[in-house]
Amino acid sequence: MITAEQAQSAFPDEVVTRAVTRVVTVPGLDKPVALITIDNGHDHTRPSTFGPQSLVSLNAAFDEAVAADPAAIAVTGKPFVFAVGADLSGVEQISDPAVATQIAQTGHDVFRRFTESEIPTFAFVNGAVMGGGLELALSCHYRTLADNVAAIALPEVFLGLFPGWGGTQLLPNLIGPDAAVTVIVENALNQNTMLKPKQAAELGIADELLPSADYLEQSLLWLSRVVRGEVTPARPEIDRAEGWDAAMGRAKAVVAGKTKGASPGAEKALELLELARTADRDAGYAAETEALSELLMSDPLRSGLYSFDLVNKRAKKPAGAPDTSLARQVGKVGIVGAGLMASQLALLFVRRLKVPVVLTDVDQERVDNGVSYVHGEIDKLLGKKRIGPDEANRLRGLVSGSLDKAAFADAGFVIEAVFEDLGVKRKVFAEVEQHVGPECVLATNTSSLSITAMAAELQHPERVVGFHFFNPVAVLPLLEIVRGERTDDATLATAFSVGKQLKKSTVLVKDAPAFVVNRVLTRFLGEVLATVDEGTPFDVADAALDPLGLPMSPMTLLQLVGPPVALHVAETMHEAFPERYGVSENLQRFVEAGKSAVWQWDSAGNQTVDPEVTQLWQQGDTPSTAEQVRDRALAALAEEIRIMLDEGVVAEAQDIDLCMILGAGWPFWLGGITPYLDRAGVSEKVAGTPFLAPGVASVPPA
Repeated sequence: MITAEQAQSAFPDEVVTRAVTRVVTVPGLDKPVALITIDNGHDHTRPSTFGPQSLVSLNAAFDEAVAADPAAIAVTGKPFVFAVGADLSGVEQISDPAVATQIAQTGHDVFRRFTESEIPTFAFVNGAVMGGGLELALSCHYRTLADNVAAIALPEVFLGLFPGWGGTQLLPNLIGPDAAVTVIVENALNQNTMLKPKQAAELGIADELLPSADYLEQSLLWLSRVVRGEVTPARPEIDRAEGWDAAMGRAKAVVAGKTKGASPGAEKALELLELARTADRDAGYAAETEALSELLMSDPLRSGLYSFDLVNKRAKKPAGAPDTSLARQVGKVGIVGAGLMASQLALLFVRRLKVPVVLTDVDQERVDNGVSYVHGEIDKLLGKKRIGPDEANRLRGLVSGSLDKAAFADAGFVIEAVFEDLGVKRKVFAEVEQHVGPECVLATNTSSLSITAMAAELQHPERVVGFHFFNPVAVLPLLEIVRGERTDDATLATAFSVGKQLKKSTVLVKDAPAFVVNRVLTRFLGEVLATVDEGTPFDVADAALDPLGLPMSPMTLLQLVGPPVALHVAETMHEAFPERYGVSENLQRFVEAGKSAVWQWDSAGNQTVDPEVTQLWQQGDTPSTAEQVRDRALAALAEEIRIMLDEGVVAEAQDIDLCMILGAGWPFWLGGITPYLDRAGVSEKVAGTPFLAPGVASVPPA
């Protein structure tokens, strides 16, 4: 067990979660209940976490609870929060493996006291519970759950880690291996999917689901019934034979499909889940401690924590954003276009800003279809009970369509989502400018065109800004905000303010071809396609990047983006940087032929190249190996990122990583991309120096 002095030394800046024990009288019990409340002293916007000092406090509170000779010991959290896991903020400072082992062991030492207590222990999960917080709850004998808890998850595998304070051992032995695989592996790798309270109760994570209004009182009364023997929570029989085999088979398939074996944390989770089939608590916890200590001292885990920090801190304070006081209020939004992208934008704006939204297009049918799409999506939200009838009626009433851009007269923000052609977009803005006030922001959702060129002929070019969403709009959190050469601070501040209201993560980008994500992906995809043109088999080129664990292979990416779009961006980039960006004649033929995918699948799910693609794709006779393809693609990435940083496209490498994580879904354990390029030696080989300083997204020098 770590001492208070050692804990202070290990994480001196820890926001300590204090555990306070009080004795309460509960009807029906001869003895009192010792109630431990864990609270870091902040409101719900800073959830409670467990660092070493917090664990010391919890251990002391447990001593006090036992000393009270209670009928039961219960642990609960502050308003809206139970606890959301280990305090990861200090991990990046650890350079001594012994300290990593000590912290890993301390979590087990403290939590297992709740498991091995002769006094019944209860977790009253009153609010958000994730990671180590959920492991503490699982360590108790019984659990109640409030019906309004907003976040329930074991997200560690998403970060490149695994539940390391009992989760891999306790959960499968509580709810069964298949359900545990869903929570620990599948949900985590599915963009950290959260459980709803009802789901958690149905899985058996919680023994009792209780209303939030009088949750603590009802939990104590339920505790009393359990202690008196009136209630015995059901526990399923665990199938340790074929059922466990099937669960592990599914887990391995999920990990292989999502990570291609590139995430050490996911692989460790599989090993430990298998161990939980037969191991006793000592052996299981010892294995968790050893594996956790090893991962804490690994670069992939440090990259995952770096990614976590980017998403949770840097994304909330975008580098280079103007003072928020300069932002103007937006009371109405205009959208030029009523196609699928424009309609998705309309739905997002009306849901988040709750102001009038007007769509325009070239004919009434398109306008009507756009408005109908938004109304239909609102009806779906109502059907799923995500909004109530009154809000649905209100939102529907705020969305309208018009053929006349004069409908934008009182709009404070107009965004175009029309065909990706500079001439078309210039014409649209020229028309809009005739109808709107001089301070109305004109935003473009262009994916690659120049903001400066788009604004050049306007009376007020200073109010034009890039506002680049990623598809699907409702899912991908990134918003690239692009400053043209004449974009003023008030326009930019308004754009950032609107982005925040839309609940998007914003990054400031210089007006450069294809901005960040599309520029990086186009260079990457272009190099892979070039090797195919030269003679590399499709399957070899497509699998070459598997060791990185990217969310999709190059050919799948091509299919998702759409070959015409990929070709258009490639042509745009070739025009800007012909020495680095080529245009594949084969891709041109592919698009002209109307093909959308390289692969086809038979009824058994076997993947082969579409014979028509084989016929039209004229390959050379200089194939590359998978390793050569990978080396070439990574070198191109390193070169392009270095050039982008030298050009000032973004403030720092961290912003490129943030964009790749949030806009392209690149894995946390890569750190986006630059930490991987650094540790693989590609950065230094290609660009002469690493992108990040030692100890950033890596284990610091001892």
